[in-house]
Amino acid sequence: MFVLAIETSCDDTGAAVLLNGRRILSNVVSSQVSVHQKYGGVVPELASRKHIEMIVPIVTEALEEAGIRLKEIHGIAVTQGPGLVGSLLVGLSFAKSLALAARLPFVGVNHIEAHLSAIFLEEEPPRFPFIGLVVSGGHTSLFRMDGFGKLKRLGQTRDDAAGEAFDKVAKLLGLGYPGGPIIDQLSMTSSTKPIRFPRACLGKGSFDFSFSGVKTAVVNFVKAHPWSPEGLSEEMVRNIVAGFQEAVVDVLVKKTIQAAQHEGLKRVVVSGGVAANRLLRWRMAEEASQKKMRVYIPSPIFCTDNAAMVGVVGYEYLKRGMRAPLSLNAFSNLPL
Repeated sequence: MFVLAIETSCDDTGAAVLLNGRRILSNVVSSQVSVHQKYGGVVPELASRKHIEMIVPIVTEALEEAGIRLKEIHGIAVTQGPGLVGSLLVGLSFAKSLALAARLPFVGVNHIEAHLSAIFLEEEPPRFPFIGLVVSGGHTSLFRMDGFGKLKRLGQTRDDAAGEAFDKVAKLLGLGYPGGPIIDQLSMTSSTKPIRFPRACLGKGSFDFSFSGVKTAVVNFVKAHPWSPEGLSEEMVRNIVAGFQEAVVDVLVKKTIQAAQHEGLKRVVVSGGVAANRLLRWRMAEEASQKKMRVYIPSPIFCTDNAAMVGVVGYEYLKRGMRAPLSLNAFSNLPL
């Protein structure tokens, strides 16, 4: 079964063609980083406009790269939410129009489930059930996943998502956007002891997260120390971001491992844009190994938003005979 997948949940326009939900024939992504960089974050209106501009050429490129004509496609999968509603509507409206014109079935896919399912694009995916951590600029949540469409949320962020906190700290320090990769790189060059910032545990037995506190701690640290007229030294910036990153990663790893122990599971999946962070990948693997667990993390290219992960879920749904009506709407908050 050939599935055309479309992803426009935030600021990346993506289209992919998958064979039987596993073999990627094409996976095209148009990034908007240059559009939003000067604002230090995604501007929803600008993101929507760019999606409108790019959706046709990106889908066309995906079909051409796959060597597949539209009439050979068996179904369409598109992100329905959660995300920026204006961005979501561009992809969803295009998918519905294409499905109607080509008389193809289509399904809406939850962006969070798509992130967790990106691991099935790897050569050795896990078996169900497993604990899944989705950690990105817009989402930080823990799930128990027993199958496609069978997810139980165990915890979520109560304020900032981890990736959002990375972006805000990077903006505070004038490092640029997106903040995650920049902080990751700078942290690797920290030559002295990183600054220690607080970790929010939120009570015994809680699998929820909170990252606004550590972000505020960074702000207060910068304000409380008199620096030279030229501002922070490069070494101090490295130590600040290294300490901040360690605080975030410590909480992510601790909560995820605790959730796996609570559920009696030995398999952990980490997904989302922040899953590309090198410290998180290393610490999660190390901690899981100590607890006799196995951790699965997609390749960095599948951690960030892409349409191939949408195609994995879409294929599973289409194979079951699921169909979405043309009245399907986009939702900025779409529960699982």
